[in-house]
Amino acid sequence: MKHLKKYTTIGILFVLAKGTLDHFLYDWSGHNHLVGLLTPINESIWEHMKMLFYPMLLYSLFLIFKFRKTYSCITSSLCFGILMGTILIPIFFYAYTSILGKDIFLLDIGTFILSILIAFRLSYKLTLSRRLDSYTVLLSYSVIVLLICFMVFTYYPPGTRIFQDSTVSQSA
Repeated sequence: MKHLKKYTTIGILFVLAKGTLDHFLYDWSGHNHLVGLLTPINESIWEHMKMLFYPMLLYSLFLIFKFRKTYSCITSSLCFGILMGTILIPIFFYAYTSILGKDIFLLDIGTFILSILIAFRLSYKLTLSRRLDSYTVLLSYSVIVLLICFMVFTYYPPGTRIFQDSTVSQSA
């Protein structure tokens, strides 16, 4: 348990650092389309969800490899954490912007950090409780479906609000 807690803390820091770097990577790559599949390509909420999803997925694969024999439920717990953390980003964003009526940069950062903390806390607690053991396949496939959605919707986004780049003015 002590080792899992240590690696969970490292995971939080890894996702925070990697996700922050990912925010800038598409521009730094000269708008490379392959880089864009894994990092935000614009300022839409959908694209910013990648900042948690991909780094946590990467770190989760490491944790699963390291702890799969010790914790039978680690795969399902981490998949649940990835899904919840990713989904919390638009939930928190739309909640605070509907209350305040505007987007505030510091609250955007807080949304990202809080979503990471909750994702890893849930993963940690659920790994220890083993509650999700029977849901491994469902949760794993759900992560794969979300990954496919990120790949497709990066360059072929639906016209809904979550996919709209906030830096592009919308005509009425």
